This record gives sequence, C-alpha cells and structure tokens, in this order.
Amino acid sequence: MFNSPVVGLLGGGQLGRMLMESANRLNIQMNVLDSENAPAKQISGHDGHVTGSFKDRASLRELAATCDVLTAEIEHVDTYALEEVAPRVKVEPSWRSIRIIQDKFMQKEHLAKFKIPQAEYRELEYNSRDELAKIGEELGYPLMLKSKTLAYDGRGNFKVKSKADIPVALEALEDRPLYAEKWAYFKMELAVIVVKTKDDVLSFPTVETVQEDSICKLVYAPARNISSSIDNKAQELARNAVAAFEGKGVFGVEMFLLEDDSLLLCELASRIHNSGHYTIEACSLSQFDAHLRAILDLPIPPSSLNIREPAIMLNILGGSNPDSHLKVADRALSVPNATVHLYSKGDARPGRKMGHITVTAPTMHEAEATMQPLIDFMDGKTQTSKPQSSIASSRATIGVIMGSDSDLKTLVPGLKILKDFGIEPEVEITSAHRTPEYMAEYASTAAARGIKVIIAAAGGAAHLPGMAAAHTSLPVIGVPVKGSPLDGVDSLYSIVQMPRGVPVATVGINNSTNAALLAARILGAFDPAVKKKVEAYAEEAKDVNLNVKGTKMRELGWEKYFEQMQS
Repeated sequence: MFNSPVVGLLGGGQLGRMLMESANRLNIQMNVLDSENAPAKQISGHDGHVTGSFKDRASLRELAATCDVLTAEIEHVDTYALEEVAPRVKVEPSWRSIRIIQDKFMQKEHLAKFKIPQAEYRELEYNSRDELAKIGEELGYPLMLKSKTLAYDGRGNFKVKSKADIPVALEALEDRPLYAEKWAYFKMELAVIVVKTKDDVLSFPTVETVQEDSICKLVYAPARNISSSIDNKAQELARNAVAAFEGKGVFGVEMFLLEDDSLLLCELASRIHNSGHYTIEACSLSQFDAHLRAILDLPIPPSSLNIREPAIMLNILGGSNPDSHLKVADRALSVPNATVHLYSKGDARPGRKMGHITVTAPTMHEAEATMQPLIDFMDGKTQTSKPQSSIASSRATIGVIMGSDSDLKTLVPGLKILKDFGIEPEVEITSAHRTPEYMAEYASTAAARGIKVIIAAAGGAAHLPGMAAAHTSLPVIGVPVKGSPLDGVDSLYSIVQMPRGVPVATVGINNSTNAALLAARILGAFDPAVKKKVEAYAEEAKDVNLNVKGTKMRELGWEKYFEQMQS
C-alpha cells in the first residue's frame, strides 16, 4: 500500500472529520476543500488543504491538482466540475453517479430501470395546485411532496394530508423542482451501508433507524425484531440498488419495512452516512475505513463488516442553548460502554447534528437499558416523570397480560421468578371481551416496544392468549387459570386447541412458574445473561431435589419424612 495516493475530499464537516480519523491511522494524506476551520481540517495539520466552497469550480480545480483520488462527504457538489477534472484525477464514486443521486427524482427514475421497489411517484412540471390535486387523486392522500434537489434531514419535504394542504405545501417549497410520492405505511425504517469495490458489492448488516422531526435520532444495530430473512432481503435490496451506479466507495441506503414485511427503497446517498456511525465501535472496520479502502483498492475482508456486539447510536442534536450538546456529552462520560463523538461545529442550533454517542453491550436489551437515561436526558425528561401509557413507554422484554385482576394471584409465582432473573416485565390487565380494542393495540404494538415474549393468563373461555397471538408474530404463552366451575379444564382446552396457523404455547393450569421459565428460555436463546440464570435455576432445583430432599429422606426414612410433610 504504502506509498499511498493523496485523497482529496469535498466537504470537511462531521463526516469528513471521521473519515480523516481513519485516514490518519493509515498515514493517508487527505486534502480537504472547505472553510478554513472545518471540523475535518482541525485534526489534520498540513498545508495541502484548500480553503473555499466545494461548490466553487475554481476551488475544486485547485484541490484536484494536488490529489490522486477525489471523493465527497456530501452529494451537493458541482458534478460538472468533477466531470471536467475526471480525465486527470480519479473521482470515486463516479461523477455520473453523484449527478444522478443528488437529484432524487432522477435517482428514482434510474433505480426504476433496475426494478428496485419504490413507492409510486409523479413529477410536477408546473408546480401548480391543479397539477398536484390531480396527482393526489391518482396516488391518494396522504402523500409526500419532495424537492428533487438540496433536500436532507426533512428539509425540502412536506406531508400533504389532503387536498386542503396543497396551497401551503406549494408555498413552503416554492421555487424548487418537485415531485410527489405515495405515502408508505411502514412499520419500521431500515438502513444498510453498502461498500462498492472494484470487484464486489458488500454490505454491513441491516440497522433500524428512528426519526424525530424527519431527522435521524437513533440507530439500532442490528435492527430489532426483524427476522434473518428480512435482514438478508434488505441487504440484497441495498446491494442491488448500489450496483446500479458507477464507481467505488460507501453508499447509504434507506428503506421502509411495510406491514406485510415487504421492502421499499426510500433513498440512496453516494457517501458515508449517518446510519453507519455505529460501525466505528461495533465493527472491525468502520464505514469510514471501508470507504477509504474501497476508493484506494485496498483489501476489505467481508467478515470485518459484521457487528461484533449490539450497538445503539444516538445523534446529539442541538437544543435551544448554544452549549446544550456539551451537557449531553458530559452526562454520557459517566455511562459505561458509551463513546462520545463531538464534531467541533461551534454553537448548537435546534436540530443541528453536534455529535453522537454510541453504546455497545453483549445484548440489545442491555444496550437499550444503558442508552435510555441518555435519551431521557437529551429529551429533557426526569427520572421522576411518569409515562402517560405503559404501552408507549415500557422497555420490558416480556409482556404479562391477564383478563382480570383476579388472575394476578395465579401469575405471582411466575412474576417472582422473572424478578429473580433480573427481568422486569410489562404487566397489564386487558380482556379479549371487555377491552378488545386495547388488547389488539397492546399485542400488535408489543414487538415495536421491544417485547420478545407475551405471557397471557385467562380463565373460563380464556380467549386472551389466542386473540393476542392473532395480533402479533411474537411467541405467546398461555396460562389457564383455575376458578371456573370446570376447575380450569375449560380454560386449558380453550388455549391449547388453537386452530392451525395461530400457535399458542400452553402450560399447565395455574402454572405461571413454567410460563415464566419458558419465556426466560426463549430470551436466553439470544441473551447469554438470561441463559445463565435459567441454567442456575435448573441447577439449584437439581441440587435441592438430590442433595437436600433426597438426603433428608434417606436419613429419616420415607415414613417419618412423610409425617413431617403432613405436619
């Protein structure tokens, strides 16, 4: 490698700064075109940088004259200037790709040629009310009105809920080239970082992104509550989309996961991406390492893109005070396994990305528990504030529901076991008959809240476990409750005799102990800490049976032992 080429970078913001950190570790000189005190320049002290705008043609020519390879941390560059210098310096990815991608309508048209699944869309030729009203009739409401160019972090987008919103939408995006997109009813937003090399198209695992006011707030790596099949399909979709473009480097691909588990591509970025920041701590090679290696034709072992342990990335967004981001960073310094990245961008402004925090842990559950206090602190919440709804606020992994509070005494033994295991369940009263809407909402939203298993106790007709299973793909464990004239046998039959296609695991009558242990075993298949506690419980039961009770019976004899049992 090493007489390495000089890399020229258009843009020296936070993405350029993190790319510079990777370049510095490999002794790669990177010359940055941006303002004098840009964040990337602050950590690279040499005379090769260029002061100016990455949109200015003369400045770009000056940078190109000092470099072997040109790349960009932002799409909004002058691609005609890149086309001009391309005969003399390599441009990665290709200026043709950047030109297509920076115009989101042109991007969608290009991807459509390769049959990449996307939401329906229509171009506005005149930006007139009648034109948009006609599109609204074709696509239906709501729809998203989007600017073709210079749109990011929700800027340049406007949700049109009905025909009445058309005038204000067109006024908000006045003088922009526009297109409209059919609203995607998604249950989760996903993203995949793709690495295009001279020989291959590779991808990092699928992550879940959470947006707030159209700005990425959180990234969960890997994505929570998706199957390996969806993970693979998302990566395949992302790789296929990137393969449609020329050039090498990292691309960020965002997509929607719909209710039927199908995927729609949202948009694609020809650069390192906010959804990939977690890779710095969670993977052997970060997206920044991978980008440099790709554009310089250096080796990228595919396994180095795997996630070593779960991670959550929280963007530090500026608040109303100029130092709001520093207060969040200070709080994060006391959090174990939290890494703080500040971007040195000066004073904070509302919504401005000032840094990010990444938390890693052996399990996603542990990472969530570690990160949540930081999320609450950034959101201005206090530990004493009470959630409005347990459905909206719970961070439990096991949900325990009962049709009536009279079922609680049956559930107490199991709840105590979960507590001993360090699992704090989400406990609710909801009836399949008396509160059917709430029961349906609870079950259908459980996975999105992080619930992995539902325990449902019911007596009599005992429809609660089956109805919960009908509204979720999570495993449901039914606990038949004794108390009816048939001593719970009716409840047992009602739960165990579910029709094909809607499975419910069923334990013995009133046996919440087994329900709790089964739920813990399910969690333990993916969480080593829980697995150890289940194994310890089983070992203790074995010891009591063999060494405590067995020894006592041998010493006393069975008759005396039985007498003591009856006393």
